[in-house]
Amino acid sequence: MENEHPRTRFETKIAVLLRRDLATWQRLNVTAFLVSGLGHQLPEVIGEPYADADGTPYLPMFRQPVLVFEGTEDTLSLAHGRALARDLPRAVFTADLFTTGNDQDNRAAVRAVPGDQLDLVGLAVHGPRNAVDKVLKGARMHP
Repeated sequence: MENEHPRTRFETKIAVLLRRDLATWQRLNVTAFLVSGLGHQLPEVIGEPYADADGTPYLPMFRQPVLVFEGTEDTLSLAHGRALARDLPRAVFTADLFTTGNDQDNRAAVRAVPGDQLDLVGLAVHGPRNAVDKVLKGARMHP
């Protein structure tokens, strides 16, 4: 039986790059925080709300996959610079954010450090597939 809904090849890509030395809980936490920023800033990446057969409503989610990569501290720094140079929508998570307890302190921690000195542990980007691929050069898919 032929699939009625063939797989879509999206022209854009949502990607998260994590520093490879993070603990599992940190990887999950950072990923969740990073993609929340993309969903807020880019409403076009969000699909329609869900509902089950009983009619119970559920929140909408991204309409395309989120690809997760890992890399070294240098890989993250280079990717950050490439994302800035290409003016791609991006979200950052720094090591300092593991020690803060609220959104206001999170923003203050990032604001306190020049961009080229951020201790990045995660970066999320969205944009044309080829541009995101160039940003992620040197990273590998998360195992």
